[in-house]
Amino acid sequence: MENYHVNLNPKIKDWEVPDLRESVGWERRDSDYPLLFEKCTFWVGVHEKGKLIAFGYIAGTGLEHGYLEDIMVHPGYQRKGIGSALVKILLEEAKRIGIKIVTVTFKASHSNFYSRCGFMPSSAGLWRNEVN
Repeated sequence: MENYHVNLNPKIKDWEVPDLRESVGWERRDSDYPLLFEKCTFWVGVHEKGKLIAFGYIAGTGLEHGYLEDIMVHPGYQRKGIGSALVKILLEEAKRIGIKIVTVTFKASHSNFYSRCGFMPSSAGLWRNEVN
């Protein structure tokens, strides 16, 4: 990874994560911020020239189990090791505070990335509330 520093629980302005979500092709979800920072266990971010270029977090109770979510890197900064660095710092913090199990849900096209980050494939279930 080049000279990008992953920060644990950095200050992030309300619009920064929605802007990043939009840059990677996801729905902005503006109403989630800043509420997300109150609800997740901890998060990481990378800023470059004052702009958020990478973000991810672990949600849950902060006890034995956590959920790795929303690992995203701005398209202009992908394939530089930043995503792996985000996951590494998140898992190190999980270990430090005593979270023993971290799960993640991802598209099949991302399975190699998460395998390289140390995740093992497992069977799981998913329930979705499909409200129109």
